[in-house]
Amino acid sequence: MSRKLRLIGWGTLLGFPAAGAILLVFFDLPVAETMFRGEVNIVLQIGAGAFIGLLTGMGAKAVVSLPVISPTLDKYSGMIRAMGLKQRHVIFLSFCAGFGEELFFRGAMQPLVGIWITAIVFVAIHGYLNPMNWRISIYGLYMTVVIALLGYLTELWGIFTACAAHTAIDIVLFNFLIARAERQAGPDIPQPYAETED
Repeated sequence: MSRKLRLIGWGTLLGFPAAGAILLVFFDLPVAETMFRGEVNIVLQIGAGAFIGLLTGMGAKAVVSLPVISPTLDKYSGMIRAMGLKQRHVIFLSFCAGFGEELFFRGAMQPLVGIWITAIVFVAIHGYLNPMNWRISIYGLYMTVVIALLGYLTELWGIFTACAAHTAIDIVLFNFLIARAERQAGPDIPQPYAETED
């Protein structure tokens, strides 16, 4: 994995929670109590979240595999494959996104604007609600419902449920896109971002 990808991973893991903390301070809310709120034991949150993430990740995989959406995956699967990611890199990047982004969106933004606005903004900034691309927007609608579900789970159980679910969803989708690109392009596709073996 390249240095650039490692920086992106660490930047996501550390930068998003820091931005969330600043947002909460700006609105005069207690950072730890708001961002890390939860009613259920953390271990149970993570276990339940991982299970829910696997289920919704498989649902996402099924949605993007629909014939009407599948043609839009070529760009994404090619980009992922070109990164030369090994399984430990997939886990690292998924963990960084799952925990970093959720601490911002579910931990800080959601208490301020609510579950559904947070879900729509989250999916939109990832590019999946695109009026210029109705195919990817079908997937975006599915993910909006999933992200809203994570918002409700945060309210019911705690933030780490959403963190674990997000991580699991990303692992499922990373592996799906890598496998898809390998089937289509074969093993000799150039890997311009694979600068190191670690």
